Amino acid sequence: MPSQTEASGPLALRPLGSTGLRVTPICIGAAPLGNMPETFAYEVPEERALETIRAFFAGPFNFLDTAASYGDGESERRIGIVLRELRGLPPGFVLATKADRDMQTGVFTGKQMRRSVERSLRLLGLEQLQLVYLHDPEHISFEEAMQPGGPVAVLQQCKEEGLIAHLGVAGGPIDMMIRFVETGLFEAAISHNRYTLLNREAEPLWELCTRRGIAALNAAPYGSGLLAKGPRAYPRYMYNQASPALLRRAGLMEEACKRHGLPLAAAALQFSLRDRRIASTIVGITRRERLAETLKLAQQPIPNEFWAELDTIYLS
Repeated sequence: MPSQTEASGPLALRPLGSTGLRVTPICIGAAPLGNMPETFAYEVPEERALETIRAFFAGPFNFLDTAASYGDGESERRIGIVLRELRGLPPGFVLATKADRDMQTGVFTGKQMRRSVERSLRLLGLEQLQLVYLHDPEHISFEEAMQPGGPVAVLQQCKEEGLIAHLGVAGGPIDMMIRFVETGLFEAAISHNRYTLLNREAEPLWELCTRRGIAALNAAPYGSGLLAKGPRAYPRYMYNQASPALLRRAGLMEEACKRHGLPLAAAALQFSLRDRRIASTIVGITRRERLAETLKLAQQPIPNEFWAELDTIYLS
């Protein structure tokens, strides 16, 4: 893998909580590579996805994030094709996936978690998964997730058996995420779409993770696309039509960026990157060129006073 020599910046390796793993501050998200038009409103053909994954392993970032649910296994299958070409996960790279409910039936039990983990191992062609998250537990109750023989207990058992090296939790509602983190059973936590230029709900989760030494990961800093493409080109936030209030604030932020000669996407990405509580920011990509473009956005100079201007718009 490429060497990282910077003491800071978007390529400097950071500790991933207490896992012992070290990752780049940017993690490449492979959800769109699973070809999910119902979520993202566009398709990603297999060959383009494979080219993108190959470029990732030849590129500057060392952290890749996927899930069993992305394309119901398609993202993992495509990554697995490339891993077999490389004869396994190359040294120095970190690959995370997520254990999911059955995407056809909605079943979310301990037995389903084991099926999910075993399918991920098979699709990826690995003997052990470095990091696995309990994914989207909002589809059941906290009590159901934590019951004896339930999803969390079985994932812990998979860890004891060596199928999983490290266990995390990834979900939506912040109050729920806090309850899971407070159990002390997880080494990493992902929040998505809830810490962006337009939404700061995840603040208390980041604070809790910092106090407990748990790796905090912020996914979807572009709010699923609005803050990358702009509110007129892509008026969707969190995979749905954005509200008029969000579109108004996004428009004002885009105008402010234009006055300063800055891409809105650079401000959106760096809003997350500049927060030292966050170990890594997960950015979904759909084509190989996005790797270099993402690095360029991360390195775009942004004056400190500009952040105060965006804060004012956020509060308006």
